[in-house]
Amino acid sequence: MTSKNKQQLCASWRDPSGFIFKQDNILYRQINKNYQSNYELLLSSGLYQKLIDSKLLIPHQEEPTTEVLGDDGYKIIRPQLIPFISYPYEWSFSQLKDAALATLSIQKISLEHGLSLKDASAYNIQFYQGQPTLIDTLSFEKYQAGQPWTAYRQFCQHFLAPLALMKYKDLRLGQLLRDFIDGLPLDLAVKLLPNSARWNWTLFTHLYLHAASQKHYADKATAPRKHNMSKQALLALIDSLETAIKKLDLPRTQTEWGDYYTFTNYSSIAFEHKKELVSQFLNEARPQSVWDLGANDGLFSRLASDQGIFTVAFDIDLIAIEKNYRSAKKNKEINLLSLFIDLTNPSPDLGWAHQERESLMARGPVDMIMALALVHHLAISNNLPLANIARFFSQIGKNLIVEFPPKNDSKVQKLLASRVDIFDHYNQTEFEKAFSQYFDIRQSVRIKDSERQLYLMTKK
Repeated sequence: MTSKNKQQLCASWRDPSGFIFKQDNILYRQINKNYQSNYELLLSSGLYQKLIDSKLLIPHQEEPTTEVLGDDGYKIIRPQLIPFISYPYEWSFSQLKDAALATLSIQKISLEHGLSLKDASAYNIQFYQGQPTLIDTLSFEKYQAGQPWTAYRQFCQHFLAPLALMKYKDLRLGQLLRDFIDGLPLDLAVKLLPNSARWNWTLFTHLYLHAASQKHYADKATAPRKHNMSKQALLALIDSLETAIKKLDLPRTQTEWGDYYTFTNYSSIAFEHKKELVSQFLNEARPQSVWDLGANDGLFSRLASDQGIFTVAFDIDLIAIEKNYRSAKKNKEINLLSLFIDLTNPSPDLGWAHQERESLMARGPVDMIMALALVHHLAISNNLPLANIARFFSQIGKNLIVEFPPKNDSKVQKLLASRVDIFDHYNQTEFEKAFSQYFDIRQSVRIKDSERQLYLMTKK
């Protein structure tokens, strides 16, 4: 780096075509000279504008006054800022599926303009204004007649294999992408898939035969010879992958919190009063962004997103996340992002030197945390001391809307029913004492027709 205030980000360190960096807290992407011809073709061919118009590529503007770094630098661009970077292991089934279909759409459109995707990483896709969008402007290269798709294996490992496992075995197997950030090994995927998956011809072709080919050449001194592939054959391959992805439907399953609001213990009076209080607290704090922890299907998240506040709705229940995403997609909600998170084991820093993929905490702090109907699960189901919960919230959020259900609440009683009550400090006094170490309590209101208390707090 040639300038002290330019910070290169490790998320793009593997790409020889360029890299992203921050200067004065603004995100830029440098294009290196070795990518100059491909970048100019991207623009001159009309592909860039076509993808922008289709909302499949993040727009950017060129920054002629910003100095390039090193002798290899060609140009600096400033991409549209994504409000929250998420990762494939945080997505629902349909999010990963839509990201896969978007990648294939981009490839087909690219071929129409004389280019091709040189990679098909799921990390190159982000959900921007509710839609899966490519964020890597340097993912394109000039199409060479007869050349097969170089990103084929990566697409199968990042998209097709995990989707097949989620469909045929268990939704939770999408979490394997957290262990295999370069994509799920195909030999492992086919070992985990049930025998019935073999009868799906497209899966058999793209996963089983593909895995067998990889294994065959794994210990060979030379790589397999690349056969010429006509453009027509390449398009047929893309169509086959698209068919395979589209046929993978969400498996019918029921999870613990998927129908949470159907069986809630709130009366209609309490429920409406809670909604009024949350809206009131949001209006008072006026956050620019919200993280709703334990959001379920996003009912309360929408009290923020419907006000134009960008909101990330986190939950541990994959069906609840799925419902939230599908609803947002159907209603074209642009300020709501539904993601998976296990707060007792949140997304960590991953990759080379723990810097390629950021932890949840590193992506904060956010203006406002909402923790509704959550504290009792953390404190009782997971044995977390109230002070630890308060400290964690203070590390990821500047303001907090938090709900405290006392022991006589029916949901808390349900949690205690199957275990010995060792939670002597679980009461409102101790709750306020613990949270007061890190927050100033601005408001505290009893929810009508309920024993629950709702708080608005600001970090000290």
